[in-house]
Amino acid sequence: MLHEILLSLSGQPSPIFEQPAKDRGSAQDGFPLLSPQEKALLEPIARLSRLHGLLRVHSAHISSSHPSTICRAASTTIATEYLGSFQEKILEVERSILGKDAGYVGGYGIVPLSTVVGEFSPWVRKMEWLWDTSQFMLPYVAKDAKTKGTAAGSGCSGAALIDYLRTESQTGYTDVEEISLGLIKAAEAAWMRQLSVFILYGHLPSLGREDFFIQEGPSSGDRRVNTADFQLQPDLVPKFVSRSTATSILFVGRSLNHIRARGKFPAGEEAKHSSSQMTLHGEFIRCLSSLTSPISMISLANAISEIRLSLSHTVLSQLLPLHKIMEVLSLLHNFLLLGRGEFAMALVSHADERISTKHKRTYQATSVEETLDVLTLKESEVSTVLTQAWTELYSIPNAEDPVDDELDLARSLLRLSIEKDTSISKDMKSANQILTYISDVNFSDILLGSPTTLSLHINPPLDLFLAQSDMIVYSKIHSYLLGIRRGQMRLGDLWKRTSLRRVHPSPWGPPMSNKPGGRANLKLGRERQKKRAALMRRVWASGSAALFVFSELGSYLQGEVIGSSWRHFKGWLNGGRPQSSSGQGSRPGTASSTNTLYHSHDPETINIAHRTYLAHLIQSLFLTDVPFTRTLRALIAHVDRFVSLLGQLQTIQQNLDLETDEGVFDSLQDYSQDEARVWAEVSTARTSLERSMTDLIARLRDIDDHRITKGATSLDASTRHVAPELRWVKGNEETLRGRQENNIFVPWRAAGVDRLLMRLEFGGASADDNAADGLDFGGNTVFEE
Repeated sequence: MLHEILLSLSGQPSPIFEQPAKDRGSAQDGFPLLSPQEKALLEPIARLSRLHGLLRVHSAHISSSHPSTICRAASTTIATEYLGSFQEKILEVERSILGKDAGYVGGYGIVPLSTVVGEFSPWVRKMEWLWDTSQFMLPYVAKDAKTKGTAAGSGCSGAALIDYLRTESQTGYTDVEEISLGLIKAAEAAWMRQLSVFILYGHLPSLGREDFFIQEGPSSGDRRVNTADFQLQPDLVPKFVSRSTATSILFVGRSLNHIRARGKFPAGEEAKHSSSQMTLHGEFIRCLSSLTSPISMISLANAISEIRLSLSHTVLSQLLPLHKIMEVLSLLHNFLLLGRGEFAMALVSHADERISTKHKRTYQATSVEETLDVLTLKESEVSTVLTQAWTELYSIPNAEDPVDDELDLARSLLRLSIEKDTSISKDMKSANQILTYISDVNFSDILLGSPTTLSLHINPPLDLFLAQSDMIVYSKIHSYLLGIRRGQMRLGDLWKRTSLRRVHPSPWGPPMSNKPGGRANLKLGRERQKKRAALMRRVWASGSAALFVFSELGSYLQGEVIGSSWRHFKGWLNGGRPQSSSGQGSRPGTASSTNTLYHSHDPETINIAHRTYLAHLIQSLFLTDVPFTRTLRALIAHVDRFVSLLGQLQTIQQNLDLETDEGVFDSLQDYSQDEARVWAEVSTARTSLERSMTDLIARLRDIDDHRITKGATSLDASTRHVAPELRWVKGNEETLRGRQENNIFVPWRAAGVDRLLMRLEFGGASADDNAADGLDFGGNTVFEE
């Protein structure tokens, strides 16, 4: 009987125990060859026997078929180490019984069952925990007695298993903690092998690639070069890896991939960099081998940080120098953030000319198909608009710098194209969480009537620093700012339409005005002009108010927000901390100049700071506030309608004047009826324009009130669950100074909406409809006749 018991514990079938068709070895029908007392005593042995058999089969299945190499390593450790230890325990008990050890064999050679059961009782909890762990790796589905069990589904990921084992290691049972720590060691060793391949050579692991937290995505760089674009998979990142550490790992791997495939150095430099890369590999291996299981979050972060800094200060300092990054950032600021105002004006003016030309061609079309073909925006037309803008910028003389290198660089890198899909994919939002909080109100169709986007073509090795998701953020900011600038320009152009503002051409003078007919014509013209001026007075007041709102809003966003944020960020890039105006005039050797130390920034630190800069830029530009962007988009649409109707009114009045003064008639048109209809539409458009302005200012006050009452901005609430580098810096001045001393970028915080509101209120803008009826937003009282 003892022999049968030991054989059954080893996983062999035994007639002593009835095999139930249930998993986890739960005996339900008892043991038919044993007495009730023996059956109760041997129940733990029966459970161990069945669990041992199930674990061997299931662990073998996991080790051979699981897609995760981490789960395979843990399952192999269960089979070889812990099930092997259990087998050794069985052999040890068998040797002791055969050797008549007094601890097992009593008088007359009797071996008490209680002694054997007591030896294996501690293994019951271990086996049950190991079975639960194997079930977590790959769920087991029991079949009937004639077939073996099979696994359901593809199982868990390696990161989920590591997190599960780390949680189970804190259950309080010493034996379970010991086993879980052993499995953690095996799982983390397999994970470190995957990490080493990526962080040493820039390759994804060949085995278990789908289980690694960095995956290969669509390449946005040069297709002719054998490189890959990598992206993070947050659901595959173990919990002991912080987001900043995962981002650093991604940066190091991508950098090594670029160095291997694109890093071409001048003659005489390649051998030096090759030897330095071999030295780097030795340093990387030393940093990774210093990690012990269970891996600490801090120790891993320190090791990755050391690897990143070593790489940045050697090879990357030649491949991606700071002045190259500064050059591209300055280009983005001047052209996509409209730092060079002449570029925005040229782009808007040539786009309006293109739209006007298309509208004229639609009147000449002879069929519906031809009309649709004319109205459809083509890539060639979009490219022509940008080319004409470059031509105009080159024609502007610059006495300070006749050769504009930045303009040449911008012409070679910037692309204006039709936007195929205005929605943002889930992968893009996962790669850059800033995109999650940008309003979905579309401004890209303002320039040419169809969605277009201005973006920068990212050439290697700049794609180490700029991602495609960053360019989406810049493009959205550009469309938003260009919409405001275009509205300001269109309203300003109204004052260039002379015939709407004064008598044009001028009335007859002597000698024609001295004749009776001339005096009658002069009187008729004056009465007509007086009537038009009375009707246009309210129109000009609304147009002046809208121009004032657009001017102040654009001035605030461009000067207070973008200008100050860029100077702050540029100062941090140049000197490690923002440059203060008080220290610029100091003489060499003084305290103010010696205290300004230069800090070198590695590309990944600059990348994090750049993402922080962008995050707080979209917050300060109100791009995260959906009600504000929706109201602003409606206001821009009302401005277009308002300006278009005034253009129609101007044409109709000129034709009416020709009929009255010169006798030029058009039998196909009734200009008097058209004038009445357009006047009614102008009145409706003016009312809508004023209402939109009122709503916009009311929303600005709500934003300011929320900032005062809640003590936080909308980005504070929206980034509660995102990376710390995307949040505003809280705390007192000592905290801010401490972060600056540690060379961490602290973003510029705008003064707030109250400054913009004070300008609007000083100019006469008010959210009160009654006040708006009496003021033209420029401080001038409007009188009606």
